[in-house]
Amino acid sequence: MTATAPAPSTARARVTAFVPRLALVLATLLATLLTTAAPATAHAALTASDPTDGAVVATAPAQVTLSFSEQVAMGDDSIRVLDPQGTRVDTGELRDMCSGNTVRYGTALHTGLPNGTYTVAWQAVSADSHPISGAFTFSIGAPSATDVSLPTAQAGGGPVGIAYGIARYAAYAGFTVLVGGAAFILLCWRRGAAERPLQKLVVRAWVTLTAATLAMLVLRTPYTGSGSFSDVFDLNGLRAVLETKTGASLVSRLLLLGAAALFVAVLFGVYARRVAGFGPDEADRTEGEAGGSDQADGADEVYPADEADRPDDTSDLTFGLAIGGAVVAGGIAATWALSEHASTGIQPGIAMPADILHLMAVATWLGGLAALLVALHKVPGIERAAVRRFSRVAFVSVLVLAVTGVYQSWRQLGSWSALTGTDYGQLLLLKVGLVAVLLGIAYVSRKWTARLAEAPTDIGAAVASVAAVGQTADDVSRETAPGAASEGSGVSRETEPVGVPADPERAAQLARQRAARESALEKRVRDADPDRAGLRRSVLAEAAIAVILLAVTTVLTSTEPGRTVEREAGRSSTATAVPDRAVKITLPFDTGGPNGKGSVRLELDPGRVGANTLHLWSESADGTPFDLPEVKVAFTLPAKDIGPLPLAPERAAPGHWTASGVQLPLAGEWRIDVTVRTSDIDQTTVQKTVKIG
Repeated sequence: MTATAPAPSTARARVTAFVPRLALVLATLLATLLTTAAPATAHAALTASDPTDGAVVATAPAQVTLSFSEQVAMGDDSIRVLDPQGTRVDTGELRDMCSGNTVRYGTALHTGLPNGTYTVAWQAVSADSHPISGAFTFSIGAPSATDVSLPTAQAGGGPVGIAYGIARYAAYAGFTVLVGGAAFILLCWRRGAAERPLQKLVVRAWVTLTAATLAMLVLRTPYTGSGSFSDVFDLNGLRAVLETKTGASLVSRLLLLGAAALFVAVLFGVYARRVAGFGPDEADRTEGEAGGSDQADGADEVYPADEADRPDDTSDLTFGLAIGGAVVAGGIAATWALSEHASTGIQPGIAMPADILHLMAVATWLGGLAALLVALHKVPGIERAAVRRFSRVAFVSVLVLAVTGVYQSWRQLGSWSALTGTDYGQLLLLKVGLVAVLLGIAYVSRKWTARLAEAPTDIGAAVASVAAVGQTADDVSRETAPGAASEGSGVSRETEPVGVPADPERAAQLARQRAARESALEKRVRDADPDRAGLRRSVLAEAAIAVILLAVTTVLTSTEPGRTVEREAGRSSTATAVPDRAVKITLPFDTGGPNGKGSVRLELDPGRVGANTLHLWSESADGTPFDLPEVKVAFTLPAKDIGPLPLAPERAAPGHWTASGVQLPLAGEWRIDVTVRTSDIDQTTVQKTVKIG
């Protein structure tokens, strides 16, 4: 087949002009969305606890409660409370205290707990399937030494986390190649269904995705629990996993992979046999490149029995495979969308379909790229029209990828600061950079594709020439093989049985020679067209970048979104703010009796949660020390219904009272009430609210 260069068309010029405009529109849309973002979450985060981290309480609490930003899955051992010696002091029974939009869980404590510092360690699985964990301490009475060390390892880490991450990457890669390879065959090169290299590529992708899904299912228990590989044999844990949203998604994926196996069997079975007789001209006609319905020469000899089996009668089967394959691929993509980031936060009804389209576009582009690379390397006779068709399919995929990617970025980031100030944003920038590099290389490949269309070399003739060389080589081997007929025997070499050497070493040598000869002939065909060799190199570079891009995407999907990180950082900075110096307030008073006017000056050091030292000075109206008959102080936290906590400071000097070990258990807006008595019947209470961090 000799391809002629198509004249530049108006449509192509319009497309070329449209691309930069589209990029500008997408950039403007992203800027608008990030500027006007609304709150949302993805990974669950601990938003509150009772007691709080570092709190010092006067008496032992009856329970410990934890509040989260979104729904989480927890078990009886998800919250553990340990005393200073490391002994567990909770009852081991999880309390579900969720109500409305409030997500709260707790566990009861044993009675009669002594004073000291206690450690709370917790672990849960967020709604987007990722494990989360944490630990904090609180004290009863006063802080004490503790033998318990706060865990530094995060949930989902360690060797099990690495193994689970590898399985997740393999699942993404398998899905990408499986869907992209099948799409490349049906949309770009139907005759490729009969090519062995492409069959191996797609089947291996199916095996990889299936094996990775099974591995994720059995590793799920140790991944979200103990982190020990031995837990893969825990049947109770596996049963619990199957009852979760993630377990249901993995099982659904396995069922859909069964349907995908049937699709692959039909694609490389019945469909491959029907298109096996296609020549380049037939391929062009059946795939819309040219009109007509003529068959290739010799097709009647291949399919003489049934008119329906003729190689050009594939339109209905192709349509059915395309629809069925799209449904199965969409279902497999949905198993990610329904169990990960897209299923939580704002607009899940839009986010999940967008995530499915995003995954499908990535698979069609990058998986098709892998199929094209294999075809260029192993099937030198691939039609140039197939390469051009893939170029158009890839362009559409990139458009879908860009639109859905902008929406996902807004949803997971929410602000420009999260783009550079969080791990998620930095990984996203890296991903965008890799996509930009990939598009740049794709532009080079597109130029090679255009040169292919202008190249005069007939690849079919080159293949025929190589086949002739191969036949000559086979004839030579037959002449030298033991038992070969004499030159004048009159028996054709093509039908003469080839003798097998009795010596195994000689047989191995001949096999190596044959393999080397075939490899040299294959390389000669590949290098027959320099433009095709250039395209192959650029596609190889694209594939290498795609491998890195998939790795970054895998890490990105397991990273806490920037929107959640920033929200938690803001909450933590507000909740744990500590004044730069002690809290100091002055309160004027008037008891209404003789010499009843004056003021009290109170200082609370360091003015934060835990133990504090209180100093109180009283002065009369003329500024001299006022030695009051009685002074009382009380602390109240209205937001938490705590208090009043009474305090009777001791007199240290005339007009000066002190108290040490003043315990404030929680951060917040505390009201300080000071009651002063100037005579037996004259007293008053003055108050002021201060912020305790």
